[in-house]
Amino acid sequence: MAQQAVDLVFREVARLGALLRRPELMVFLPATTLATFWLGGESALILLALGLPMVFVMAGAFRFPASQPVDEGPMLRSQVLARLEAALSGDGPDHAACLVVQFDEMARLVERHGRTAQVEVLHLAADRVMAALRRSDRIAALEGGGFAVALMGARRLDLETCVQVAARLQAALAAPFPVGGLSIAASCSVGLCPGGRSPAPRAQALLDAAQIAADEALAAGPGAIRVFAPEMAQRQGQRRVEREVLEAALDEGQIRAHFQPQLSTDTGAVSGFEALARWHHPKRGILAPAEFLPAIEAAGLSERLHEAMLFQALTALKRWDGAGLTVPSVAINASVEVLRDPLLADKLRWELDRFGLAPERLGIEVLESVFAETDDDALVGNIAALARLGCGLDLDDFGTGHASITSIRRFSIRRIKIDRSFVARADEEADQRRMLAAILSMAEQLGVETLAEGVEGQGLHALCAQLGCRHVQGYAIARPMPLEDTVDWLRAQEQRRQPTPRIGHRAG
Repeated sequence: MAQQAVDLVFREVARLGALLRRPELMVFLPATTLATFWLGGESALILLALGLPMVFVMAGAFRFPASQPVDEGPMLRSQVLARLEAALSGDGPDHAACLVVQFDEMARLVERHGRTAQVEVLHLAADRVMAALRRSDRIAALEGGGFAVALMGARRLDLETCVQVAARLQAALAAPFPVGGLSIAASCSVGLCPGGRSPAPRAQALLDAAQIAADEALAAGPGAIRVFAPEMAQRQGQRRVEREVLEAALDEGQIRAHFQPQLSTDTGAVSGFEALARWHHPKRGILAPAEFLPAIEAAGLSERLHEAMLFQALTALKRWDGAGLTVPSVAINASVEVLRDPLLADKLRWELDRFGLAPERLGIEVLESVFAETDDDALVGNIAALARLGCGLDLDDFGTGHASITSIRRFSIRRIKIDRSFVARADEEADQRRMLAAILSMAEQLGVETLAEGVEGQGLHALCAQLGCRHVQGYAIARPMPLEDTVDWLRAQEQRRQPTPRIGHRAG
């Protein structure tokens, strides 16, 4: 009963506040003042002057626009949710909507410019977003560097209106942000959910739906706009399950390194191994990388996979050394996500020291397309740091990307791995042979070693040697194998080793 009485008082005060805020009431203020003076004299006029403002304040007649500092965090978010909840229950779902604005590649912005620049960009972005909205709309800062935007008002908010608002916010954030003398450009993706499409008529459900749509927009971006649909929540649930399965596979050691040997065409000796990921699935058997690497990348687990492969590669080197076998180096693949880690070189140095191995015994294979991203300061700096550390840099899938000769020299590339598309059938087709010979001639002039991928027959093996390719890798030598099989293979290879025959130094 007491709570009901309190609620009744607040409702009556709110009604009085609404009445006092009506503009037409101000018309009667001069007459009220004059009547008070005539009827009560100077004392009554003084009491009116002192008491009337108190009545206005208690009734909530004075309302000022609430400032919305971007970094206020959950408190601001809870305030926005409360306002949105009131709008949904008062005006109805058709008069409210929620948008979530997220910057594309925010992590990359932090890596390139630092946390201080990120904070400044978010402050500037919050100002731009608020300037692009109506006074009745509100924004909240979200974790990770995004904003929740609550659209409210008497006007019905249909889908077209929400999409127009989303486009207006993208336009407001499109101009570069001036930070510390720099001009930082950043695009954003937007997910939205009109109140009528919310899974439930609650503010939290509406925000969650907009967040799901924003995640879809980020995946489709940059600069995408997505509207919430029920199947999005199902897909997100599936991705969550997939991530949990992949995390369990990494934790339980189901994803293991298989090692494919590389031979010197000069001596026939093993010049190294490449560590290739294989998933030993408990139900589906051994899965090739194409069947799970895209899911690893989509789940944001590339760095976890890299750590597992690095540990297994260094473990393999120690085992071969302990068995008295000569393996100069082992190479692992590094994705763009891994190469953007500002601590990558330090982590590798620590692991190499822990295993007691020299840096030159670890090769890092980088896709040729990665070297085309020379405007990425963090990536360029990390690759240069790996070269300074002493790790061998291999340019993978050479011929399929956009790396220039300048990039090959700039990053101290140890070896280019010629993509199998240039190697296949080179022993049978003259055009393929001439293309392969041209690549090898260029590498020789640059002083860079070469390795031919996809060598699947003895004819190709011999041809690569004749054309001057220093190393070969492929099924003609051996298929990728588990670590436990490599010891016997290495011993057998040592017994049958013989230099590959050459017929002249070059073949046309």
